[in-house]
Amino acid sequence: MTASFKKILVPIDGSIYSEKSLERACDFADAFGSSLILIYVVEKSIPINLLDRKEYLEILRKFGTNVLEKANKKLSKKGITVKVLLKEGNIVNEIEKIAKKEKCDLILVGSKGLGAVTRLLLGSVSNKISQTSPCSVLIVK
Repeated sequence: MTASFKKILVPIDGSIYSEKSLERACDFADAFGSSLILIYVVEKSIPINLLDRKEYLEILRKFGTNVLEKANKKLSKKGITVKVLLKEGNIVNEIEKIAKKEKCDLILVGSKGLGAVTRLLLGSVSNKISQTSPCSVLIVK
């Protein structure tokens, strides 16, 4: 039996683990002729007291857009078909929605994200995805 990974969903957040998962996704795209869907999710449920909520979300949107544009340019230069998505909501829920909607064969996610505070508040995103995903999940260390 041969593995088939036509569509791979790659959640990215700008962290080094995200970069590693993106590199692995490139390997899969080369090996299997996969198209990649890159997703950045603006987590709206983190309580924040330092900034105005609208300002906070706008900063995250701009950061997410930058992360997606950078990754898209890198992959496009390699000739890999890429779709980029910026979503808002619960990270795990949004990733699962897109995986179902796009009929993804694989979610390729980094083992850790941008910060300990986020992990403390949200738990391990990669762990939650692996438990509830509608498709296979590869966690990149």
